[in-house]
Amino acid sequence: MVRNVELRTPDGATIGFGEGFPLALIAGPCVIESEDHVHRLAREIARAVGRFVFKASYDKANRSSIASYRGPGLKEGVRILAEVKREAGVPILTDIHEPSHAEVAAEAADILQIPAFLCRQTDLLVAAGRTGRVVNIKKGQFVAPQDIHLAAEKVASTGNEKILLTERGTVFGYRNLVVDLRALPIMRKAGRPVVFDATHSVQLPGGAGGTSSGEPEFIEPLARAAVAAGVDAVFVEVHDDPPRALSDGANALRLDFLQRFWRRLQAIDRLVGAPDF
Repeated sequence: MVRNVELRTPDGATIGFGEGFPLALIAGPCVIESEDHVHRLAREIARAVGRFVFKASYDKANRSSIASYRGPGLKEGVRILAEVKREAGVPILTDIHEPSHAEVAAEAADILQIPAFLCRQTDLLVAAGRTGRVVNIKKGQFVAPQDIHLAAEKVASTGNEKILLTERGTVFGYRNLVVDLRALPIMRKAGRPVVFDATHSVQLPGGAGGTSSGEPEFIEPLARAAVAAGVDAVFVEVHDDPPRALSDGANALRLDFLQRFWRRLQAIDRLVGAPDF
Protein backbone atom coordinates (compact mmCIF):
# COMPACT_ATOMS: atom_id res chain seq x y z
CA MET A 1 0.00 0.00 0.00
CA VAL A 2 1.47 3.33 -1.10
CA ARG A 3 0.93 6.44 1.03
CA ASN A 4 -0.26 8.93 -1.56
CA VAL A 5 1.06 12.48 -1.56
CA GLU A 6 -1.06 15.40 -2.74
CA LEU A 7 -0.14 19.01 -3.55
CA ARG A 8 -2.49 21.93 -3.98
CA THR A 9 -1.61 24.30 -6.79
CA PRO A 10 -2.10 28.04 -6.14
CA ASP A 11 -5.39 27.88 -8.10
CA GLY A 12 -6.70 25.08 -5.88
CA ALA A 13 -6.11 22.13 -8.21
CA THR A 14 -4.46 18.90 -7.08
CA ILE A 15 -1.26 17.27 -8.24
CA GLY A 16 -1.08 13.78 -6.81
CA PHE A 17 1.65 11.18 -6.47
CA GLY A 18 0.63 7.58 -5.94
CA GLU A 19 -2.22 5.20 -6.53
CA GLY A 20 -5.17 6.55 -8.50
CA PHE A 21 -3.32 9.60 -9.80
CA PRO A 22 -2.01 10.13 -13.34
CA LEU A 23 1.70 10.46 -13.94
CA ALA A 24 3.07 13.69 -12.42
CA LEU A 25 5.85 15.88 -13.80
CA ILE A 26 8.59 17.78 -11.97
CA ALA A 27 10.49 20.05 -14.37
CA GLY A 28 12.69 23.12 -14.45
CA PRO A 29 16.29 24.30 -14.66
CA CYS A 30 19.04 22.92 -12.47
CA VAL A 31 19.66 26.27 -10.81
CA ILE A 32 18.25 29.79 -10.77
CA GLU A 33 20.35 31.53 -13.42
CA SER A 34 18.42 34.80 -13.26
CA GLU A 35 15.01 35.97 -12.13
CA ASP A 36 13.88 36.57 -15.70
CA HIS A 37 15.07 33.14 -16.83
CA VAL A 38 13.14 31.12 -14.24
CA HIS A 39 9.97 33.14 -14.80
CA ARG A 40 10.23 32.59 -18.54
CA LEU A 41 10.93 28.86 -18.20
CA ALA A 42 8.03 28.37 -15.78
CA ARG A 43 5.65 30.00 -18.27
CA GLU A 44 7.00 28.02 -21.23
CA ILE A 45 6.90 24.68 -19.41
CA ALA A 46 3.30 25.35 -18.30
CA ARG A 47 2.32 26.07 -21.91
CA ALA A 48 3.91 22.81 -23.02
CA VAL A 49 2.59 20.40 -20.37
CA GLY A 50 -0.15 21.99 -18.28
CA ARG A 51 0.03 21.31 -14.54
CA PHE A 52 3.46 20.43 -13.18
CA VAL A 53 5.82 21.09 -10.26
CA PHE A 54 8.49 23.69 -11.03
CA LYS A 55 12.01 22.77 -9.94
CA ALA A 56 14.94 25.14 -9.49
CA SER A 57 17.75 25.31 -6.94
CA TYR A 58 18.80 28.49 -5.14
CA ASP A 59 22.20 26.95 -4.37
CA LYS A 60 24.09 24.04 -5.90
CA ALA A 61 26.43 23.29 -3.04
CA ASN A 62 27.67 20.03 -4.59
CA ARG A 63 29.72 21.15 -7.59
CA SER A 64 32.87 19.60 -9.03
CA SER A 65 34.87 22.84 -9.10
CA ILE A 66 35.15 25.79 -6.73
CA ALA A 67 34.77 27.99 -9.84
CA SER A 68 31.35 26.52 -10.76
CA TYR A 69 28.25 28.70 -10.58
CA ARG A 70 26.12 27.91 -7.52
CA GLY A 71 23.10 30.20 -7.70
CA PRO A 72 21.80 33.36 -6.01
CA GLY A 73 21.82 31.91 -2.49
CA LEU A 74 19.12 31.16 0.07
CA LYS A 75 17.52 34.55 0.76
CA GLU A 76 17.41 35.85 -2.80
CA GLY A 77 16.60 32.42 -4.24
CA VAL A 78 13.60 31.90 -1.96
CA ARG A 79 12.31 35.36 -2.85
CA ILE A 80 12.56 34.55 -6.57
CA LEU A 81 10.89 31.16 -6.17
CA ALA A 82 8.02 32.68 -4.20
CA GLU A 83 7.45 35.13 -7.06
CA VAL A 84 7.51 32.31 -9.63
CA LYS A 85 4.96 30.40 -7.56
CA ARG A 86 2.69 33.45 -7.35
CA GLU A 87 2.95 34.59 -10.97
CA ALA A 88 3.04 31.23 -12.76
CA GLY A 89 0.66 29.48 -10.37
CA VAL A 90 2.86 26.41 -9.96
CA PRO A 91 4.01 24.40 -6.92
CA ILE A 92 7.73 24.73 -6.22
CA LEU A 93 10.47 22.16 -5.51
CA THR A 94 13.94 23.18 -4.39
CA ASP A 95 16.98 21.49 -2.83
CA ILE A 96 18.21 22.09 0.69
CA HIS A 97 21.72 21.27 1.84
CA GLU A 98 21.76 22.37 5.48
CA PRO A 99 19.23 21.87 8.31
CA SER A 100 19.15 25.61 8.94
CA HIS A 101 17.84 26.18 5.39
CA ALA A 102 14.73 24.02 5.76
CA GLU A 103 12.35 26.50 7.39
CA VAL A 104 13.42 29.36 5.15
CA ALA A 105 13.14 27.34 1.93
CA ALA A 106 9.73 26.06 3.05
CA GLU A 107 8.41 29.63 2.87
CA ALA A 108 8.37 29.26 -0.92
CA ALA A 109 8.72 25.55 -1.60
CA ASP A 110 5.95 22.97 -1.56
CA ILE A 111 8.54 20.18 -1.86
CA LEU A 112 11.92 20.18 -0.14
CA GLN A 113 14.39 17.96 -1.97
CA ILE A 114 17.19 16.09 -0.27
CA PRO A 115 20.14 15.78 -2.68
CA ALA A 116 21.38 12.29 -3.42
CA PHE A 117 24.75 12.74 -1.74
CA LEU A 118 22.98 13.90 1.45
CA CYS A 119 20.26 11.25 1.65
CA ARG A 120 21.69 9.73 4.84
CA GLN A 121 22.13 13.03 6.71
CA THR A 122 19.83 12.58 9.69
CA ASP A 123 19.69 16.21 10.83
CA LEU A 124 18.84 17.39 7.31
CA LEU A 125 16.07 14.81 6.86
CA VAL A 126 14.55 15.59 10.25
CA ALA A 127 14.67 19.34 9.65
CA ALA A 128 12.92 18.89 6.30
CA GLY A 129 10.28 16.67 7.88
CA ARG A 130 9.55 19.16 10.64
CA THR A 131 8.52 21.83 8.13
CA GLY A 132 5.46 19.78 7.17
CA ARG A 133 6.29 20.18 3.49
CA VAL A 134 6.50 17.26 1.08
CA VAL A 135 10.04 15.82 1.22
CA ASN A 136 11.58 14.30 -1.91
CA ILE A 137 14.54 12.09 -1.05
CA LYS A 138 16.89 11.35 -3.90
CA LYS A 139 18.40 7.90 -3.50
CA GLY A 140 22.17 8.26 -3.32
CA GLN A 141 24.20 6.83 -6.16
CA PHE A 142 25.81 4.62 -3.51
CA VAL A 143 22.60 3.40 -1.79
CA ALA A 144 20.82 0.12 -2.52
CA PRO A 145 17.11 0.48 -3.34
CA GLN A 146 16.33 -1.88 -0.46
CA ASP A 147 17.85 0.63 1.98
CA ILE A 148 16.38 4.02 1.02
CA HIS A 149 13.33 3.39 3.22
CA LEU A 150 15.63 4.08 6.18
CA ALA A 151 15.97 7.68 5.03
CA ALA A 152 12.20 7.94 4.68
CA GLU A 153 11.79 6.69 8.24
CA LYS A 154 13.92 9.58 9.50
CA VAL A 155 11.52 12.06 7.90
CA ALA A 156 8.50 10.10 9.12
CA SER A 157 9.86 10.20 12.70
CA THR A 158 8.73 13.85 12.75
CA GLY A 159 5.13 12.83 12.03
CA ASN A 160 5.42 13.91 8.39
CA GLU A 161 4.40 11.11 6.02
CA LYS A 162 4.46 13.26 2.87
CA ILE A 163 7.51 11.59 1.36
CA LEU A 164 8.64 10.86 -2.19
CA LEU A 165 11.58 8.63 -3.18
CA THR A 166 13.58 9.37 -6.32
CA GLU A 167 15.79 7.08 -8.40
CA ARG A 168 18.61 8.90 -10.21
CA GLY A 169 21.04 6.16 -11.21
CA THR A 170 23.74 4.18 -9.43
CA VAL A 171 27.52 4.51 -9.64
CA PHE A 172 28.84 2.14 -12.29
CA GLY A 173 32.59 2.56 -12.31
CA TYR A 174 34.33 5.88 -12.65
CA ARG A 175 32.35 8.78 -14.16
CA ASN A 176 29.37 6.63 -15.09
CA LEU A 177 25.90 5.80 -13.82
CA VAL A 178 23.52 2.97 -14.64
CA VAL A 179 19.77 2.66 -14.04
CA ASP A 180 18.66 -0.68 -12.64
CA LEU A 181 14.92 -0.78 -13.32
CA ARG A 182 14.48 -3.36 -10.58
CA ALA A 183 15.07 -0.48 -8.16
CA LEU A 184 11.73 1.13 -9.02
CA PRO A 185 9.39 -1.60 -7.73
CA ILE A 186 11.79 -2.32 -4.85
CA MET A 187 11.62 1.31 -3.71
CA ARG A 188 7.85 1.48 -4.16
CA LYS A 189 7.42 -1.53 -1.86
CA ALA A 190 8.56 0.80 0.93
CA GLY A 191 5.08 2.35 0.64
CA ARG A 192 6.15 5.67 -0.88
CA PRO A 193 5.48 7.14 -4.32
CA VAL A 194 8.52 6.79 -6.59
CA VAL A 195 9.90 9.45 -8.92
CA PHE A 196 12.30 8.76 -11.78
CA ASP A 197 14.93 11.43 -12.39
CA ALA A 198 15.48 10.99 -16.11
CA THR A 199 18.11 13.68 -16.55
CA HIS A 200 20.53 13.02 -13.70
CA SER A 201 20.37 9.34 -14.61
CA VAL A 202 22.18 10.13 -17.87
CA GLN A 203 24.81 12.27 -16.17
CA LEU A 204 28.48 11.36 -16.43
CA PRO A 205 29.78 12.70 -13.09
CA GLY A 206 32.97 14.67 -13.56
CA GLY A 207 33.02 13.54 -17.17
CA ALA A 208 34.18 16.94 -18.45
CA GLY A 209 36.99 17.32 -15.94
CA GLY A 210 35.89 20.29 -13.85
CA THR A 211 32.21 19.69 -14.59
CA SER A 212 29.89 16.78 -15.29
CA SER A 213 28.91 15.76 -18.78
CA GLY A 214 26.01 13.62 -19.94
CA GLU A 215 24.23 11.59 -22.58
CA PRO A 216 20.89 13.37 -23.15
CA GLU A 217 19.99 11.11 -26.05
CA PHE A 218 19.09 8.49 -23.43
CA ILE A 219 16.72 10.69 -21.41
CA GLU A 220 13.58 9.59 -23.24
CA PRO A 221 14.38 5.86 -23.57
CA LEU A 222 15.03 5.61 -19.83
CA ALA A 223 11.97 7.71 -18.96
CA ARG A 224 9.77 5.52 -21.17
CA ALA A 225 11.06 2.38 -19.45
CA ALA A 226 10.53 3.87 -16.01
CA VAL A 227 6.94 4.91 -16.77
CA ALA A 228 6.21 1.45 -18.17
CA ALA A 229 7.63 0.00 -14.95
CA GLY A 230 5.11 1.99 -12.89
CA VAL A 231 6.69 5.13 -11.45
CA ASP A 232 4.43 7.83 -10.04
CA ALA A 233 6.27 10.85 -11.44
CA VAL A 234 9.08 11.86 -13.75
CA PHE A 235 11.68 14.51 -12.91
CA VAL A 236 13.48 16.30 -15.74
CA GLU A 237 15.78 19.28 -15.73
CA VAL A 238 14.80 21.47 -18.67
CA HIS A 239 16.67 24.32 -20.34
CA ASP A 240 15.99 26.48 -23.37
CA ASP A 241 19.69 26.46 -24.36
CA PRO A 242 21.48 23.51 -22.68
CA PRO A 243 24.98 24.26 -24.07
CA ARG A 244 24.85 27.64 -22.33
CA ALA A 245 23.27 26.44 -19.06
CA LEU A 246 25.20 27.43 -15.94
CA SER A 247 24.76 23.98 -14.35
CA ASP A 248 24.09 20.47 -15.69
CA GLY A 249 23.32 21.58 -19.24
CA ALA A 250 25.03 18.48 -20.62
CA ASN A 251 22.27 16.26 -19.26
CA ALA A 252 19.29 18.63 -19.55
CA LEU A 253 16.26 18.10 -21.77
CA ARG A 254 15.81 20.80 -24.39
CA LEU A 255 12.71 22.89 -23.76
CA ASP A 256 11.48 22.45 -27.32
CA PHE A 257 11.53 18.66 -26.87
CA LEU A 258 9.43 18.73 -23.69
CA GLN A 259 5.90 18.75 -25.08
CA ARG A 260 6.32 15.67 -27.28
CA PHE A 261 8.37 13.94 -24.59
CA TRP A 262 5.63 14.45 -22.00
CA ARG A 263 2.80 13.40 -24.32
CA ARG A 264 4.58 10.13 -25.07
CA LEU A 265 5.11 9.41 -21.39
CA GLN A 266 1.48 10.16 -20.61
CA ALA A 267 0.40 7.77 -23.37
CA ILE A 268 2.53 4.99 -21.86
CA ASP A 269 1.12 5.72 -18.40
CA ARG A 270 -2.46 5.47 -19.69
CA LEU A 271 -1.65 2.25 -21.51
CA VAL A 272 0.02 0.34 -18.69
CA GLY A 273 -2.16 1.60 -15.83
CA ALA A 274 -1.35 1.38 -12.14
CA PRO A 275 1.34 -1.08 -11.03
CA ASP A 276 0.41 -4.14 -9.00
CA PHE A 277 3.26 -3.72 -6.50
